[in-house]
Amino acid sequence: MGRFDVLRRIEQLDPARDHAEIYRLMGTREFPWDMNQALSFALFRTYAVPSIGGLLARTGEFTERAQKRHDDTVLILDAVLEHGTDSPEGRTAIRRMNQMHRSYDIGNDDLRYVLATFVVTPIRWVDAYGWRRMTEIERIASANYYRDLGRRMGIRDVPPTWQAFVRCLDVYERAHFGFDEGARRVAESTLALLATFPPNDRLPAVLVRRISLATMDTPLLDAFRFPRPSRLTSALVRGALKTRGRVVRFLRPRSEPYFARQLPQIRSYPDGYAVSELGTFPPGCPVAHPRPDQSESLPAPG
Repeated sequence: MGRFDVLRRIEQLDPARDHAEIYRLMGTREFPWDMNQALSFALFRTYAVPSIGGLLARTGEFTERAQKRHDDTVLILDAVLEHGTDSPEGRTAIRRMNQMHRSYDIGNDDLRYVLATFVVTPIRWVDAYGWRRMTEIERIASANYYRDLGRRMGIRDVPPTWQAFVRCLDVYERAHFGFDEGARRVAESTLALLATFPPNDRLPAVLVRRISLATMDTPLLDAFRFPRPSRLTSALVRGALKTRGRVVRFLRPRSEPYFARQLPQIRSYPDGYAVSELGTFPPGCPVAHPRPDQSESLPAPG
């Protein structure tokens, strides 16, 4: 198949009606590595809002069980992407998200901001480091995909366009980014976990940390009180990411979808998992019970 065949397929679709299919093609065929990096970075950005990062620190999930919490987040979102919001797996994944969120006092503004990071961060990442920039159809489809997800999560006043998502994110970060001791611990735990992921585990952890900091913008660094990397370090790291994108452009295109559950860094469920049992079950959440049928069970990653 040709390098631009998937793009041609995307351009034949309607971003209003076919947003889920477009987003699936983007995430599993066109930009699987970039989208995974961007979505992980999107989640990391949310820690810099003290009301979010502080809450995550108090639960202990992101500091004491970082690997499992990472895997659960990725796999829940992956189930929605792979199977669709109206599938049994997709509905179960969204129900799990809602059960966890509703067990804590999380404001609508924070939930809407988190949703915005999942729209805006991939657009900015792919435009900066991908093998090609996102098209307008893809940007519209991304916004519509998360608008639909936000509606199913009960989030109010979701931005109507991808441009409105950008404004929402930028305004919220200027108003709410700030330092919090607990959020800093969550960020440090996440950076330490990142150093264990292949192929990062082949490098010294201190080097992985320096590379990670070099991808961050100044407001994010300042919110965590992280040291600012030198201009040379930032230029080298960002230049390497851009070079990777140029190389990928000339590689054979992916012929089969690559889902997040196949990533080697997903390590919590070597024997497989059920979507209904992912995540946390704080007080007030239903207790997870094994199901007699396997409609929600998925194979182990790998």
